Amino acid sequence: MRKSTTILLGAALSVGGLMVNPAYAAASAVTPERVCGSGFARVAHSKQAVKTSSKRVLGYVYLLYNRRTGYNCVTTIKTSNVGTRTFVMATITTQTRGANSRASGENEGRSVKHYLGPVKTYGKGRCVSYMGRIRDDGRNAAEGKSRWKSWGNCG
Repeated sequence: MRKSTTILLGAALSVGGLMVNPAYAAASAVTPERVCGSGFARVAHSKQAVKTSSKRVLGYVYLLYNRRTGYNCVTTIKTSNVGTRTFVMATITTQTRGANSRASGENEGRSVKHYLGPVKTYGKGRCVSYMGRIRDDGRNAAEGKSRWKSWGNCG
């Protein structure tokens, strides 16, 4: 009797270990490549942490590029409060003719559970800047931001 109880308990524990919260399972299936679509690949050093002022990471903002089409894509993916509706933003700005000319794309959502995007702009032969924001609607109501401080991915 004792042996069968141990086996049953072990089976229950291993089944319990396989069960995953649906919100986290859905979030873990989200990748920047899936959000942006076919042909998009991450740009070197494009994964930027979205951090609060106390350095807590709420998620990441990613920049991807499609060599065939010349489009850039930005997405912001939450790692904190996944499954809870919070404010999330993704922005990309493409530098056009002249240093002060810009073309922008922005998307924001006030009830985002997992990620926001894609936000796409044409950028072949042009530099881009991008940013992501996530608000933690917990007790501290912290907001994290991430952005490239200068123009980059000039291709």
